[in-house]
Amino acid sequence: MSNNWSLNGGGLPQRIDRAAHLATEQSASREVLAFYSLILEFQRAIRDDAGQASAQTAGANVALQQALNLENAAATIPALIALVRKHGPANLAEECAQGIGSFATAKLSDTIQWLKEAATPQDASVFLSRVVLEPQAERFADVSESTRGTSAGNRCPICGSLPQLAVIRPEGDGGKRMLLCALCHSEWEFRRVLCPACGELDHEKLPRFTAEGIPALRVEACDTCLTYLKSVDMTIDGLAVPLVDEVAAAPLDLWAADHGYRKIVPNIMGF
Repeated sequence: MSNNWSLNGGGLPQRIDRAAHLATEQSASREVLAFYSLILEFQRAIRDDAGQASAQTAGANVALQQALNLENAAATIPALIALVRKHGPANLAEECAQGIGSFATAKLSDTIQWLKEAATPQDASVFLSRVVLEPQAERFADVSESTRGTSAGNRCPICGSLPQLAVIRPEGDGGKRMLLCALCHSEWEFRRVLCPACGELDHEKLPRFTAEGIPALRVEACDTCLTYLKSVDMTIDGLAVPLVDEVAAAPLDLWAADHGYRKIVPNIMGF
């Protein structure tokens, strides 16, 4: 297993443009992409404010959780709740409305731990936390050198979180498999035939499923632990932006759930 890593999930402007483009092409995902675009715009608005503190602490060989400013992140929650109540899905808006005035930094810490285990379904608290923590976490990963050369296994070498998806990056005449972190969006190389959840190596127990119309996206499942993640194949679609294309391929998540698989970590939209 390689210990090479990089941050390559696509910048926020690139994600926003890609979400707008895919919304015009994929009618089945148009509604979720429209809301996701608003979330990305919200994150872009707070990312610059996160930059200075992260840049000052990342070189000090500190863990990401100690580098994050949880008070600043929590201060943006009311504005995020207002956005969700106005534009979000009804069930999420209702859950978020109940959290006004009661959201504490402890919930942000809980989410950081949740992203290392993901043992329970994502709820509104995790959603809100991920939205406001990701910009800071990305900034930290951009400038962090404290974990270069560290073997990551199935955890992010920067922050220790689980992978949200896989990315197949072109290499020579083929491609190499990268895992993309669910929090700071770093990437690190991982074996092609290996379950990131349980370590299953038998290719016959690691089925792959695709859907008509989205050839660059597939479900990578494991029949041993019954988990899966989605893979974005950049050798098929070089214009894909992994974080966005993965959200747009929500029908694959519905298919996987119907067949008894559980996602290692849901994306920020909860599937």
